[in-house]
Amino acid sequence: MSMPKDNLQQEIIDAWRTYLDAMEQSINSLDNQITEATEMAGYCTGEWCEATEHVIDDLSNSLFSIHEPHWSNKEDEQRIKALKRRVRDLYANYRQVYQQAGTR
Repeated sequence: MSMPKDNLQQEIIDAWRTYLDAMEQSINSLDNQITEATEMAGYCTGEWCEATEHVIDDLSNSLFSIHEPHWSNKEDEQRIKALKRRVRDLYANYRQVYQQAGTR
């Protein structure tokens, strides 16, 4: 029989990984939208740009404030680092679209 602490830790790590899955899906979706924007002139309207920047800020704040459970493994740590790099890359790509649109 497993200890209650073991079950609790597993439940927390499972929920934490589900959260990371959702963050990754959001990053993928935003990446696709930004890629589409680079291919379509005029896509980066002021409203779109503002909304996109807010989403990137929210993703960044969430990722950089994640506290990794002490029982997470190296794979989890690498995944967090990769997601943080992707958010930085997203912002750089967004800024390129933004500057091409001449919105600000």
